Amino acid sequence: MSSIPFAVIGSGWRAAFFLKIASLLPGHFRAVGIVTGRPEAERTALAERWSVPAFSSVETLLEATKPEFAVVSVRKDEIVARISELATCNLPVLAETPVAPDHGGLLAINALVEAGARIEVAEQYFLHPIIAAMRRLIDEGLIGTPNYAHVSLMQTYHGISVMRKLLGIGFENATVTANSFSLPVVKGPGRFDQPERLEIIEASQTIATFDFDGKVGVYDFADAQHRSRIRSPRLTVRGERGEITPERTTYLIDESTPVTVELARMDKGHFTNFEGYHHHAIMAGGRYIYENPFPGPHLTDDEIAVATCLANMRAFVEDGLSSYSFAEAAQDCALAAAMEKAATRGRPMATETKPWQRSGS
Repeated sequence: MSSIPFAVIGSGWRAAFFLKIASLLPGHFRAVGIVTGRPEAERTALAERWSVPAFSSVETLLEATKPEFAVVSVRKDEIVARISELATCNLPVLAETPVAPDHGGLLAINALVEAGARIEVAEQYFLHPIIAAMRRLIDEGLIGTPNYAHVSLMQTYHGISVMRKLLGIGFENATVTANSFSLPVVKGPGRFDQPERLEIIEASQTIATFDFDGKVGVYDFADAQHRSRIRSPRLTVRGERGEITPERTTYLIDESTPVTVELARMDKGHFTNFEGYHHHAIMAGGRYIYENPFPGPHLTDDEIAVATCLANMRAFVEDGLSSYSFAEAAQDCALAAAMEKAATRGRPMATETKPWQRSGS
């Protein structure tokens, strides 16, 4: 299979993830152009850094290259206009998150989808190796029907997307109860820097319950948790026959016999293994339940998940197979908005059916 050509619209921190994946996995993906509004000198530097031509507009990009799709990774206030521009060119879009800045933007993009625009969203967290492994065991029915998921992993719609995927929730409405409060914590690293001194800050934390008429999701996240070295992510999924965490699964093999199986991470490059350091697989009960589809280069779990987003986009472009549609992304944004309202107003909020739920379900 030849590498699929794609373009990147944007030149910020998140856009670099996709360009890095293309540079490390040239047999799978090929970045053919970058579109950015930066000055010419900065475009030249960007092109040299990634060995990818940089253009000032989508028009000049499409005159010079033939991408199969475009990754849109721009500021929130630009994303609707950029997606609309690419839809006019009939170019499939893999949009970075959030897919729109507000409810009006979601409705505008939904109108594009209903008119035939092909839009997927690059939500990668449910594609992380350990979460993919957990989802496989859930799909196999090991713990019965998942009816409870506690997710303390990422903020707002990111965490909610993982919660929905673990519970097997599609576009069902929910009753949302939420509470926010602040607690002290030592400030952790930022996106680009490390703390230079010990500093205690107040971190806002939200705990919310999503009742999907019989299935319950618990969202639990503190602002300071992201990138923190002292606030660990936590995931638990329960069904009537057992439960799964990133470390192990415990389930019944008959009405009175529980079994506990470790989810063991297997990496290459340790000790006397000379295959290059990289994540290999996750094993449970003597079998692989997840295998890294991009072995070889050293990729973080998040980079593996981003590469999986690109591979899933290829399946969408070539075969129409959706992994995370605009409708799903819009639904997670709507659930996040309901959570924020419930926390602010101090009372439960019942979500209402949105246009994308009718088209996505």
